Amino acid sequence: MRIAKRIFLFLAINALVVITISIVLNLFDVRPFLTAHGLDYRSLMIFCLIWGMGGALISLSLSRIMAKRMMGVHVIDPHTDDPALARLISTVYKLAQEARLPDMPEVGIYESPEVNAFATGPTKRRSLVAVSRGLLQRMSQTELEGVLAHEITHISNGDMVTMTLLQGVVNAFVMFLARVLALALSAGRGGNKAQASRGSYMLWVILFEVLFMVLGSLVIAAYSRWREFRADAGGAELAGKRNMIAALQSLKALQEKRDLNAEQPAFDAMKISSYRRSPLMKLFSTHPPLEERIARLEN
Repeated sequence: MRIAKRIFLFLAINALVVITISIVLNLFDVRPFLTAHGLDYRSLMIFCLIWGMGGALISLSLSRIMAKRMMGVHVIDPHTDDPALARLISTVYKLAQEARLPDMPEVGIYESPEVNAFATGPTKRRSLVAVSRGLLQRMSQTELEGVLAHEITHISNGDMVTMTLLQGVVNAFVMFLARVLALALSAGRGGNKAQASRGSYMLWVILFEVLFMVLGSLVIAAYSRWREFRADAGGAELAGKRNMIAALQSLKALQEKRDLNAEQPAFDAMKISSYRRSPLMKLFSTHPPLEERIARLEN
């Protein structure tokens, strides 16, 4: 049932993206960029920007809804009678006030033995902080404050918006460069672009998009790792350096205890910790190793 819900949400969101972007393209009167005389670079640039940025911005606007549905996050009633949940909300609100957020974020919990937390939302006024049941049960109050301070810093820094804009720009460049190079390579032997084979053109587009998206992922992952160091530093300012270090040390000790069935790779970049062991995969990791993060704070 849960898998069927994820598939339905994935298809529904993609359908919404396609419909919305198609309407925007019509509003901007974007004509086909591949003509009998070659590429219309103006139309191609507009096409790539709308598709590249449009998909990323729609995903950002739906990020809270997606997190709640796909991760099974239950928003906690601010007036809950549960002492643990009430303490969680109180801690989030206190840190949000210290970070001078314009509005208090929603606070949620998702049922998983993994020890993790994440923040998401399209703006500082419409944000969500969620923790796993495993984190709430296994961490002390001081460690929990460190984790929550890290997530609040992500919100105050506007990291969700920045990551979305970066992803959108990378998407646009990938689409643009792939189509320009594909047309050049699929043109006839005499160099006549009008004779380019549509079949070979599409094949080159797919190959170049895969290649450039892999390279673009390295850039996005590198920026994501930098923002984690920055969120750790901000968390140390809000909750105290010792609490932030204690939180990361606790995550390091407990990082093997995760719920593989509940994992959502699409949300790894938002969580406070992710797991990459292969040296090659570390280049694509959205988080630095916890040892490096602890060392930065200690130094």
